[in-house]
Amino acid sequence: MKRLKKLLPLALTLSLTLTFVAGCSGETAQKEDTEESIYVDQVVMEEINVDDEAVALAGAPAALSDMLMPVASGAQVQQNSRAVIDYSNIVDGYVMVKFTDATQTRLKVQVTGPTATYTYDLQPGDWATFPLSDGNGAYKVNVLENTSGTKYAQVLAANFNVTLANEFAPFLRPNQYVNYANATNTIAEAKRLAGNETDPLKLVEVIYTYVVNNFSYDKELAATVKSGYLPVLDNVLAAKKGICFDYAAVMAGMLRSLEVPCKLVTGYVPLGNGQSGYHAWISVWSGENGWVEGAIYFDGTTWQRMDPTFASSANRSESIMQYIGDGSNYSVKYVY
Repeated sequence: MKRLKKLLPLALTLSLTLTFVAGCSGETAQKEDTEESIYVDQVVMEEINVDDEAVALAGAPAALSDMLMPVASGAQVQQNSRAVIDYSNIVDGYVMVKFTDATQTRLKVQVTGPTATYTYDLQPGDWATFPLSDGNGAYKVNVLENTSGTKYAQVLAANFNVTLANEFAPFLRPNQYVNYANATNTIAEAKRLAGNETDPLKLVEVIYTYVVNNFSYDKELAATVKSGYLPVLDNVLAAKKGICFDYAAVMAGMLRSLEVPCKLVTGYVPLGNGQSGYHAWISVWSGENGWVEGAIYFDGTTWQRMDPTFASSANRSESIMQYIGDGSNYSVKYVY
């Protein structure tokens, strides 16, 4: 935790920047009278259309108790007989949702922040963690149940205001997209690669080099992946291959497990002939440089934009590294 303690004070003056499809493609509202769980009946509302997101496909052991992990502590809860939303730890940049009722119906969670709406799939029976990656401001979390086609009805909702402890709070813990909570092999490999190193950017260089040199792009998965795909980090690590979502999730998980703030970013990159592809990459934070946006690589002199999928699949050719280094090629859509 020593490295994190050094990072926290430095980040207070910095600013930070979904409906995500599978794969590569003011003041905290914690009123005294809401200390106990609030039970809310199911809301009857007009059905809404919720489309699936596209998959980002563009190709080209530390002890768990020592790391920052999400917890549904129950201090601030909105719930009814079917679902529960725990927003006890919004200061730390996350909210947790659990669908408690038995169902075979498709479920979704929408997290609407000050400027963007993120939509996620939800499995019944288990807690899921979602980052408050839209920064400070008013949020609404909706638990939705499919009624027909792309139509969903609201099961439960919670509204609250968020004031983060610091601007990188949402990017230090496991969440649904960067889920290393039980990825013991990934965590152990990150620790082995780090050795005694503590400098954030040097850790980025070590992890990045490992991923780029050892992983290959999974064209078969890219051709068959469906909406709702989530990387299982230990499986990706064992296979040493994946789509860009896998690359970025493994690297983000490794870095976060080493207490380096890291964003998993999704958006669009041009593929030529007027076409674009949905892609995933990373951005990292250091006390010296603040947020290094768009992912980075070290060219021997300075840190440049880094994209582990493109760099790996193109064997770090001069042309691809120039492409990666050009920030105009990357259009951000969502940040996890």
